Amino acid sequence: MLVPVLTAVSDAVWEARLVAALSRGDLGVAVVRRCVDLADLLATAATGQARAVLLSADLRRLDREALTRLAVAGVAVVGLVPPGDEDPERRLRQLGVSHVLPSDASAEAISAAVVEAVVALTPTPSDLSGLADPRSALPRPPQPVEELEALPGTGRLVAVWGPTGAPGRTTVAVGIAAELAALGWPALLVDADVYGGVVAQVLGLLDESPGLAAACRQANNGQLDVAALAGLAREVAPALRVLTGIARADRWPELRPSALDVVLTLARSLAAVTVVDCGFALEQDEELVYDTMAPRRNGATVAVLEQADTVVVVGTADPVGLQRLVRGLSELKETVPGLAPTVVVNRLRASAIPGDTEAEVRAALQRYAGIEQLWVVPQDTEAVDAALAVGRTLAEAAPGSPARQAIQRIAAAVIGVPAPARRGRLLRR
Repeated sequence: MLVPVLTAVSDAVWEARLVAALSRGDLGVAVVRRCVDLADLLATAATGQARAVLLSADLRRLDREALTRLAVAGVAVVGLVPPGDEDPERRLRQLGVSHVLPSDASAEAISAAVVEAVVALTPTPSDLSGLADPRSALPRPPQPVEELEALPGTGRLVAVWGPTGAPGRTTVAVGIAAELAALGWPALLVDADVYGGVVAQVLGLLDESPGLAAACRQANNGQLDVAALAGLAREVAPALRVLTGIARADRWPELRPSALDVVLTLARSLAAVTVVDCGFALEQDEELVYDTMAPRRNGATVAVLEQADTVVVVGTADPVGLQRLVRGLSELKETVPGLAPTVVVNRLRASAIPGDTEAEVRAALQRYAGIEQLWVVPQDTEAVDAALAVGRTLAEAAPGSPARQAIQRIAAAVIGVPAPARRGRLLRR
């Protein structure tokens, strides 16, 4: 069976020669449509007419989001670049295109690359009879390649998540990142809350251009590398960088999962530990409403949780907060199967729960959520307010705060080292 192929090449003369070379029936491929632009390509791919596309690196508006849509439609991508020109090839590989050939390659080499790309995209390549149906198997989206990184990324990724109700996700995330930096671990704090991040405000940063949105934009265009990411991440203290987030909730489409995946992959090469402050919602109802690939507001949060090495779940120590925490843990495990989260109960106070507050909280979470290991952060409103008022971390504004000391122990546990006996202090640049 011939593999149906689309073409999307900017140079019409070059495309005509390519189609003529592939027209021989013994190469295993057949060109079914010559697309005039990216919009035509995406629309045709969505109809299920083809299983691969040959496209040129200079195709207008080609970005990672478009390649992800092709992958979801079950269309493999083979890139063609001018012979000897390294820049277009580098851009395609940074966008996630693994199969790139010079435009003067033989028809046999191009057809072989097409078949290889289709096989790589299809989980069951032995059955090519189902190639006409792009929904017959779930394809893998394009992945960033090793050329993106000067060195293999070995840094850890820590996601800080919590259910609705403002349980203190940002306070814990900022605290963990600051404490890791104070312990000598280069840390990157990322504000990925799609409902409006406040990390910049908490740290007293005037930020009109969110660093994470800019990083995602460059990643989507195939222009992001470790050096570019370092330039976007503001250094607020020794060993502590910050990628600020979107302050307005209506800007959530700027944080696309495919681009965010690239940012997080590169972050592992920039910092020893990357701490990500996530949004609260996990619902993916958008996928059920549309019969085409719809934008997913919560896709960024899910992408972070799926990539994370450690997920810190934050809830509050009151009846409503604990109920939300129990339900949130159940929803989280459905979203990311096999997850073993680190659970933190924030704002522990005797006035909210009668009796031995901490013992009651531990018993409730063990009974209703099966949580054996639990970290608690006592309520210290005065210290948290003092830090927020001056735009500083708890380590800077209130180093002796019980809340700060609890977060310090959590940070040490996240990276598997003993908590320091002496109280460190983070010095702001």
